Amino acid sequence: MQQIIHFDIMRPVTIYAESTPNPSTMKFVADVMLIKDGKTAEFLSQNQAKGHSSLAEALFNFPFVEGVFIASNFVTVTKSDALQWEYVANELQAFISDWIKSHEIIVEKIPELTDKNESCSTDDNSDKVNRKTPVIKTETDRMIVNLLEEYVQPAVESDGGAIHFQSFDPTTGTVTVILKGSCSGCPSSTATLKGGIESLLKSHMPEVQEVVALSE
Repeated sequence: MQQIIHFDIMRPVTIYAESTPNPSTMKFVADVMLIKDGKTAEFLSQNQAKGHSSLAEALFNFPFVEGVFIASNFVTVTKSDALQWEYVANELQAFISDWIKSHEIIVEKIPELTDKNESCSTDDNSDKVNRKTPVIKTETDRMIVNLLEEYVQPAVESDGGAIHFQSFDPTTGTVTVILKGSCSGCPSSTATLKGGIESLLKSHMPEVQEVVALSE
């Protein structure tokens, strides 16, 4: 589904950089919406970004960029260890600012969910993401989604990431979520998952026994 945000492309846009708990990622926040309706888009290669986000595709031209995550009014960039943020943050900030000022559409098409059982190439020629389509079938599933959206997602977004419900297994009491952006691969994400999210869900829903995460 095409996500189009309309605004005057001549209008000045303010972008500021924000560090995140993940030392490999930096959050670039805009004063305009980049993607609407709570949608998110994450790309781990330039090939994945093609046909979905020209901004993300262009960002992969920087040799140190390893991932791009776009949500609401911010872009989270994951870099390699080759360079420190102090050498590249200003350059990325200026590039993203110039791009948003001169392009009306930031995310042309939301990436489709694919089943992890489908064959996925491990190289950049693959446009598949190793995950299943979220299954919300029961009232328990809906309650978990509501709790995540109300209590967890705002804090996660403030750190430049996102969390999405994947599934709930009633036989084991296991909730599976997907972490995106700065939360994916963050050294503190496991502690947050167990100490915060798992405790929250357990306190509201006795049937929940554990929360595990899939990182895209």
